[in-house]
Amino acid sequence: MAHDKLAQGKLGLFESALEKAAEEFREIGKENAVKLVSNLDADGISAASIIVKVLERQNLSYSITILHQLKDENAKELANEPYRHFIFCDLGSGQLKALNKYFKGKKIFVLDHHEVQGNPDENITHINPHDYGFDGSSEISAAGVCFFFARAVDKANEDLAHLAIIGAIGDVQENKGFTGLNKMILEIAVAKGKVRVETGLKLFGLQTRPIQKLLEYSSDMGIPGVTGSESGAVQFLKRIGIEPLDRKGRWKNFHDLTVEEQRKIAAGIIMKRQSAGLANPEDIFTNIYLLEGEKPGHFRDAKEFSTLLNSCGRMDNASLGIGACLGDKKQRELAVSSLFDYKKEIVSSMRWYKEHAANEKSDRIIKGNNYVIINAKDNVLSTMIGTIASMISKNNELDNNVFVMSMARNPDSTTKVSLRITGNPDGIDLKGIVAELVERVGGEAGGHQYAAGAIIETDKEDKFIEQARSLFESASFIGTKE
Repeated sequence: MAHDKLAQGKLGLFESALEKAAEEFREIGKENAVKLVSNLDADGISAASIIVKVLERQNLSYSITILHQLKDENAKELANEPYRHFIFCDLGSGQLKALNKYFKGKKIFVLDHHEVQGNPDENITHINPHDYGFDGSSEISAAGVCFFFARAVDKANEDLAHLAIIGAIGDVQENKGFTGLNKMILEIAVAKGKVRVETGLKLFGLQTRPIQKLLEYSSDMGIPGVTGSESGAVQFLKRIGIEPLDRKGRWKNFHDLTVEEQRKIAAGIIMKRQSAGLANPEDIFTNIYLLEGEKPGHFRDAKEFSTLLNSCGRMDNASLGIGACLGDKKQRELAVSSLFDYKKEIVSSMRWYKEHAANEKSDRIIKGNNYVIINAKDNVLSTMIGTIASMISKNNELDNNVFVMSMARNPDSTTKVSLRITGNPDGIDLKGIVAELVERVGGEAGGHQYAAGAIIETDKEDKFIEQARSLFESASFIGTKE
């Protein structure tokens, strides 16, 4: 009971801060255009889409800038633009010093969930869940903060709750369900008829991938003899009496199957896992978040939608992602096309990585007892390097508790660094590790507990690698390897 009261107390403080922010926002005159600045990942694009909808419903004109990271020079350039009102989504809390410095005399709203660094000046309305005792890395994403703000501006904006769910999923905040403020948002999305939660197989691409590809790429649950093998997947389907091709010779998708056939696949997977002696063979189900009113395809499953948004941002097409969130048919077609370009980029980046990982003489990949450091330089897009680090950290080829640090160059003589760890051990704080490295070498750090990054000067790459190796090698706080 005491815990419930505490939670209600936190929520009350958070909501009263949102009410005050909404009041200030409603005071913006129709003659003023607003500058909206957001991050390029799925959460940032979802957050921006919510605010765009709010601005349009308030009849306010606006312009958008999407950034990979809010660096000091970005803040300076933005402050010189002819706007008196700015809204920062999914960035700003870690750059309050720069906002205080450059935006004097302007009205700023910061709607963020990253850890807060510094204190905002009086002209900055700063909304961050951390200030009210909520964990911004697991209980609410930036899109969630923007949703609560939208709701405070006008309760009618509750119909945007599904966008906050897409953002939270994109920020890897869904883990066998949602907790905290995300759970509250999901309940609103369901009540508003925007999201339906079902139990389904732990397979990514249930709406879009042919069934044999679904099974081949089943890395989230591992099916012996099937995962990683297209022919193994086809044989498995035929063995359980499912023909993978339709009458026209096209590969079937999961939603083309009857309920009975879908059950057969689930039972077959459990039996495969059981006979291989895997622990928890029946652990193959997860929550599926379906967007009501969407046809089968890229926009029906919130997980697939968030992947599409992420691809738009990484391919420098964030505006297509915003258009897709807002239901623009043409923008959605272009966003799907951008997703295919993104997939090609991933294939070529992973091919580069595998070639260098197999070549013991390559100086681009440095392996230690508990780390892999990849310096792609100009061979991989800097916007893709975090995706590559995530994929390597999840592909089961490395032991648990191995740091995966990847680097690639930006066009402006800086280098993007991404840090992940295999197995996501409890008690690890990748953002803290990156912040420590930046303190030693220089640069700007950001991110979360399990996904962090930095921007450093390119001529400091070697020094950064040297310091990272030293830190990783002394990392006795990472549990024992399994």
